[in-house]
Amino acid sequence: MKERAGGEQGKTMRQLGLCDEKMASAEDFDRAEVIPLHEEAEEPRPARGMRRAGWLLVACGLALLPWLYVLATGLPATATAAHWPVAWVGLDALEALGLIATGLLAARGDRRDALAAAATATLLVVDAWFDTTTAAPGGDFASAVAMALGAELPLAALCGRLALRALSRPA
Repeated sequence: MKERAGGEQGKTMRQLGLCDEKMASAEDFDRAEVIPLHEEAEEPRPARGMRRAGWLLVACGLALLPWLYVLATGLPATATAAHWPVAWVGLDALEALGLIATGLLAARGDRRDALAAAATATLLVVDAWFDTTTAAPGGDFASAVAMALGAELPLAALCGRLALRALSRPA
C-alpha cells in the first residue's frame, strides 16, 4: 500500500514538474514559481497571560510534591466518611454524564468531543483507582478489580483514544 501511495505521489510530483517546465518555457512567463503542496504550519506562540498561567500551574504542581509526603506519612490507615454513598454516586453520575456527552459529541462529529473524552477518561481512571484501593480484601476487592479491568479502564482507553484522535485532526 505504501509503495502505491509513494508511486502515485511520485507521479503527481513528476506531473507538477512537467507543468512547471511548460510554464517556465512559455513566452509570457520569465520563470516558473514553485508552490509547495504542503507546508508545516508554525505553531503560534501562546499569549503572555497563557504562558504565565501555564507556569503558575507547573509551580502549583511542584508545590504539591512535598504535600504528598505529608499525606503518605500522616494519614490514618482507616477512616470513616460521613457521606460515603454520596461521594460514589456523584462520581458515577459524572462518569455517566461524561460518557453520554462524549458519545453525543463524537456521533455529531463535534471537535469538542476531545474535551469531554479527556475528562471522562480521567474520571474513569480515578474511579478504578479508588474502587481497588478502598475495597475490602476478598470478594469486594475481586469485584473492584473485575470492574476496573472489564469496564472502567477499557472505557478510559477508548475515551483517551477519541481525545487524542480528535486533537490530531486538522482544523
